[in-house]
Amino acid sequence: MTLSDAVFAWLGAGALLAAVLPRVVAGRPLSLPVVFLMSGIVVYLLPLPLPVVDPVEQRLLTEHVTEICVIIALMGAGLALNRPVGRRSWASAWRLLGVTMLLTVVATAVVAWWLLDWPPAAALLLGAVLAPTDPVLASEVRVGEPTEDKHDEDEVRFALTGEAGLNDGLAFPLTYAAIALAAAAGSGWSAEWVGGWVAEDVVFKCLVGVVSGLLIGKLLGWMFFRTRSSTLRLAEYREGFVALAATFLAYGVTELAGGYGFLAVFTTACAVRAAERAHGFHNVLHDFVEQIERLLTSALLFLLGAFIALGGLAPLTWQGAAIGLLLLLVIRPLAGWAGLLGGSLKNGERWVVAGYGIRGIGSLYYLAYALGQQDFFVPQRELWAVVTFTVLASVVLHGVTAGPVVLRLDRRRTAEPVRCRGSG
Repeated sequence: MTLSDAVFAWLGAGALLAAVLPRVVAGRPLSLPVVFLMSGIVVYLLPLPLPVVDPVEQRLLTEHVTEICVIIALMGAGLALNRPVGRRSWASAWRLLGVTMLLTVVATAVVAWWLLDWPPAAALLLGAVLAPTDPVLASEVRVGEPTEDKHDEDEVRFALTGEAGLNDGLAFPLTYAAIALAAAAGSGWSAEWVGGWVAEDVVFKCLVGVVSGLLIGKLLGWMFFRTRSSTLRLAEYREGFVALAATFLAYGVTELAGGYGFLAVFTTACAVRAAERAHGFHNVLHDFVEQIERLLTSALLFLLGAFIALGGLAPLTWQGAAIGLLLLLVIRPLAGWAGLLGGSLKNGERWVVAGYGIRGIGSLYYLAYALGQQDFFVPQRELWAVVTFTVLASVVLHGVTAGPVVLRLDRRRTAEPVRCRGSG
């Protein structure tokens, strides 16, 4: 038996498990990501002929594989959201983006600087890479399939899905801030980079990302649903792989134009969704993207488990572990609560949204990308250990608790109208 034979066997088994496990774990305090992450750990502890998994040595491969997974997840999130984009209708997502995300980054960076004594740039990098949320890793807290009803989404799932779609793109300016600080000041501090960072990495690249995504999304929406040519009106042919074409087109064109491709992909998905909300083609696109996303996420979490089994957490100190736990149990919940104050969410719903800022594949991508751009004067394996531990803790904690918590919230929500009618 050769190494390639073993890889093919494990790929086949993994794909079957990715198809079967969602129904097996449904309604239980368990999730598909938890199973694959733990499977990677267990399998790589066995004496089997398997390839070495090391994101430090294989940084470029790690960057590109996680990059593909993130942009596909962003397309799926945008297609699933039924609610039209608006200042009031998306208020929860805007609050999580403008308040919660920034508070989380700043608090995480300060704690990393204090506990680990890292240089400011490395501390800021840790806060930036741990900023993106990823409801893909707990399907109970994200919206379901596209429907015709723009109100067919509870606020908890909408807020977390909308936040993930937006902050996966807007974590890039924060990552570039850490890169610019490291380039300007090394292991020290300087403010000389701020002006150029705001002008280029915040304003210009975000603007290009949004505009490019809107233009491509509107063009594709017209092509899918409204063009007079039956050959180009792809909605009639119901071919799901068109979603991949839209994903890669939006991402590639925007990156070539110098903008943020992540932001463009999510914007493109929202624009395509807005072109014709009642068409069943959205379900075809969404289902295809979801299947690809599930396969990629399962494979990446398996490999993350393999990295852990091979000693990926060996450089982790108690201070690094404390930062990950503080982020998940204190910083994110309090920042989420602060960001949602004054909104439409009720008390219990607000705590669920605040507590389920799940860390996942986006964090792995941003770390791999940043380490390819600049030296942060901290051992790379120590950075990987802290981020890996945080993702591991998030997958286990949120994956085990999301099902029961959201089920209880749903039951309470459906019981309230009954009580109101009874009291009336």
